[in-house]
Amino acid sequence: MATKSFNGLQGSSLEAWRSYLQSQRSILRELDADLVAGHGLTARDYEVLLYLAQAPDCKLPMSALAESTMLTRSGVTRLIDGLVTGRLIERDSCPSDARVSYARLTDAGLAKLRDAGQTHIAGIRRLFLEHFSAEEIEQLAQLLGRLPGAPGAGTCSVD
Repeated sequence: MATKSFNGLQGSSLEAWRSYLQSQRSILRELDADLVAGHGLTARDYEVLLYLAQAPDCKLPMSALAESTMLTRSGVTRLIDGLVTGRLIERDSCPSDARVSYARLTDAGLAKLRDAGQTHIAGIRRLFLEHFSAEEIEQLAQLLGRLPGAPGAGTCSVD
């Protein structure tokens, strides 16, 4: 089957790009649905809780959360508002700078994260890892690590 050119992309280049985009959207949608159904958390909620759990004292400035999640400050504020309402995180002010506020993970937030982490990791295994051999995963990690915005070492859970 011949592949039509799209803005100069064709053949394997076009197929690789389209497969990446479509699979990423599909996987993220299903991971999000699993977390919402099982734990009442969105994937973004989970991501914020995870960043906080991995931070010193389970606390980060709101600006760091906005940067890490690639949300605007107002977007991260709305997300944090929901997590505060759910008592999963608390807001802390900076005693030396009134312009800085922090989000801090609560004990309830950590428990929710640990519980949801089992669902999240199972979903990653089912939707992504099980489709590749160990060698292919190693190669994928190296290849995808070259892309802009690729994170360094990290984990998807707190355990």
